[in-house]
Amino acid sequence: MSRLTQGIVLIILGLMLETDIGESMRFELESGNTKCISEDIKPNAMSVGKYSIVNPNEGYPLPDSHRLTLRVTSPYGNNNHYGDRVDSGTFAFTAVEGGDYTACFWATDHKPPVTITIDFDWKTGVAAKDWSKVAKKGQVETMKLELKKLYDTVTSIHEEMFYLREREEEMQQLNRETNSKMATLSFFSLVVCLSVAGLQIWHLKAFFERKKLL
Repeated sequence: MSRLTQGIVLIILGLMLETDIGESMRFELESGNTKCISEDIKPNAMSVGKYSIVNPNEGYPLPDSHRLTLRVTSPYGNNNHYGDRVDSGTFAFTAVEGGDYTACFWATDHKPPVTITIDFDWKTGVAAKDWSKVAKKGQVETMKLELKKLYDTVTSIHEEMFYLREREEEMQQLNRETNSKMATLSFFSLVVCLSVAGLQIWHLKAFFERKKLL
């Protein structure tokens, strides 16, 4: 493979890896409060995450006040991970249901209130695979590993496109059903309005006839 071809492959790989689904963040949470983070995951996609509380006094043990509870749930409320009063942890699962998965952090109550800083790294799809283990296990060359990454990335994008297409079809079907219901409701509303108007005209006509105005 020429240097030009290798360069093109690496450029394409770099651009496409930007599409990997991954979320790494650091945020603060006051004791007694909750923060939830959602990630849209397609069915059969791998998801891994790790979280830890940042030690405010480096070199010293983490204070007892710095504890959190984390629950990761599926779109239908099924538990995928639960960590109770911990300072760090990891989770990994394969999504059975497609949709928004939610990770909710709750900082343990403490008096006086304290603010903890949390590092959270959540990856899904190709980004969730441990490529260092793949390289060690297969003893592959660097370029072969990069091509493997590229292939898996393209496959992931292809699957994501079909997943988004299915979601779009579901939304279109929902829109059609909603429009049909709205049309039916509008028709019945029109019938009711015409009926009321007819009754009013009949009532006025009867009134005028009784008063011998007609």
